[in-house]
Amino acid sequence: MFDISLKTSLWVSAEIRRCDILFLPMTVLHRGDADRGLVLIRQSVGVRDGILHARRRDMSGKLQWYNPLGPDVVENSVMDDYIARQRQYDDDLWVLEVDDPRGQYSPPS
Repeated sequence: MFDISLKTSLWVSAEIRRCDILFLPMTVLHRGDADRGLVLIRQSVGVRDGILHARRRDMSGKLQWYNPLGPDVVENSVMDDYIARQRQYDDDLWVLEVDDPRGQYSPPS
């Protein structure tokens, strides 16, 4: 469970460390607002495809994960287009990528 006051930059550092422990390389593709930026995680499961995870707040302010492009694998170009659109209107957005050919990654709940 996420603390509403936890800085995004600290959460990103912890998630990178968690992926290191799982032997899953994670990189920061775009740095957003260090305090309150939302997060997109691009899970690369193949050379040309992956799954996109996004973090958002519900009506009560609690952070939750969802798949904006659906739970199925999509082409990288579809993810790239979505990420580009999101970054156009949200400069605070963080974009991470995890290389996960075995499909074992899931965002923490």
